Formats: sequence, structure tokens, C-alpha cells
Amino acid sequence: MTRTTPEAPSTTTPTPVPTTRRQALDTPSRRVRRALRSRSGLVVGGAAAVALVGGLATVGTQPALGEAIGIPSASATSTPALHGSDLDRAQAAATIATARTVLADANDKTDTRALERQVAALSDYRGMSGSAITTRIASTVDAATQVADASASQDKADADAAAAAAAQAQAEAEAAAAAERAAAEAAAAAERQAAANTVGGAKATASSMAASQYGWGSAQFQCLDNLWTKESGWNYQAVNPNGGATGIPQALPGSKMGTVAADWRTNATTQITWGLQYISAAYGTPCAAWAHSQATNFY
Repeated sequence: MTRTTPEAPSTTTPTPVPTTRRQALDTPSRRVRRALRSRSGLVVGGAAAVALVGGLATVGTQPALGEAIGIPSASATSTPALHGSDLDRAQAAATIATARTVLADANDKTDTRALERQVAALSDYRGMSGSAITTRIASTVDAATQVADASASQDKADADAAAAAAAQAQAEAEAAAAAERAAAEAAAAAERQAAANTVGGAKATASSMAASQYGWGSAQFQCLDNLWTKESGWNYQAVNPNGGATGIPQALPGSKMGTVAADWRTNATTQITWGLQYISAAYGTPCAAWAHSQATNFY
């Protein structure tokens, strides 16, 4: 019988791919800040340099730290244990590395001077006693925690301010666009009004309104043209010096036309609207009004 030896399982661990927003945001910088806030033990930024195991410390995969404390870095098959002064120095070096990570990541507006002083003070750990190192590590972690928290608050404040500024800029842009549209519409309306106030424009308006609103055809408009040519020459600014009759239809007083609109002094269309109403109510048709004007010299 042939014995088959099972293959050993692969020791290679695939690199995890973030599958959630929480995992995607789990950056080294965020982990440092969370670890600093917890203060539950020694915090190491970036790749772990020191691991506490059963009260001892081992140097991990960061060669610079091992060289800094005079102990070779661990290989895949050996991990030397640290204790005593070596452990104190390893903890000091790891704390400095963490603090420098916090400094590098800090918001530019955050005051980091206290943490920088703590790092500088702890950097002399090779000549310190164990108790002095422990005290300065604690002070450095406290300062790093304060900087990390202040930086996070400033990051949020900056983001809020940027969002508010963007919203304000958007509102101002929309207001400016609305003002520009309103100005363009007002200019177009003024241009249309100016055209309507000309003799030709006034006649075109009167002809259209006479046909659409009163059913008066070209014959009646001819009578209307004769009548208002005699009265005002179709001049919306005409004023009779003898009695004060005003506008195209020569209303007396001119304020009568205010029953149509308040712009009766400047708007030929308002004057024409009132004039056609008056003719319809008083004479029935423009030709009847024209006949009366010919007989009496007024209507």
C-alpha cells in the first residue's frame, strides 16, 4: 500500500482587501489615534516594532528600532526577548516613533510644540534611568493624545468651514445668476415696451386687441385709427394744453386710465386698453365714436 503524505497548508496569508467603508478608513494614522486615546499600553505607529509578550518585549520587523537599542532585529525563526533596561529603551524608541507619526499627520493649525518638547526630552533615553524613561513615556503619550485629538477636531472644523464656504459660494453664484436673469428680463421687457410705445407699435397693439377682444375688423380699426390720429397722433405722451386730456385716447382726466394699471402715464398698451373699453361702453364701436367726433369735435 502506498502512503500518501498530505501536503502542508500554505503559510502565505493573502493581503486582505477592504470590503466595507470602516475597513477602508482603517488607516495607520487612525489606528494610532485610537490607540493613543485608549492608553491601554505601549503604542507603536506604522509597522509594529515592539510586542509585549508575558511581561517581556521582542523586537519585530522594524530594523531601525533594533539598531537604535543595540539589539539585532528578529528573523523569521528567532525573536530575542527584551527585559530590564533593554525593554525600557525599546518602549522609549517605540513611543518616539509613534509621537513622530502623530506629528507628521497633525493638522497644520494644531499646536504641536508641547509634543515636540516631549519627544526631544525622551530622545535622551539611553542615558536615563528606568523610572525616568517611564515618566517621560507617559508624558509623551499624553502630549501625543492631546495633539491627535486637537488635530482631529481641527480637521473637522476645516472640513465644516470648507463645506460652509462652498455652500456660500454656491448661493452667491446662484444669486448672481438670478440677478443677471432678472436684469436681462427687465431689459427685454423695457425694449418690448419701448417698441410698443412707438406709433407703429401702438397701432399694432390696438389692432390686435380690437380684433381679439371685441371682434372689430379692419373697417372698425380704420375708424379707430382716424379717431386717435386726430386726438393724439397715437402719442402716448400727448397732453391737451386746453383741458389736460392725456395719452393716446385723450382721457380726461388721465388718471381714469389708472383703473387699468398704475403705469398709465408711460405705457401705451395700458392707455389703449382703457380707450377700447371706453369706446365699447360709450359708443359700441370705433366707427360710431368716430362719427360722433366728426359731428361734435370730441368723443
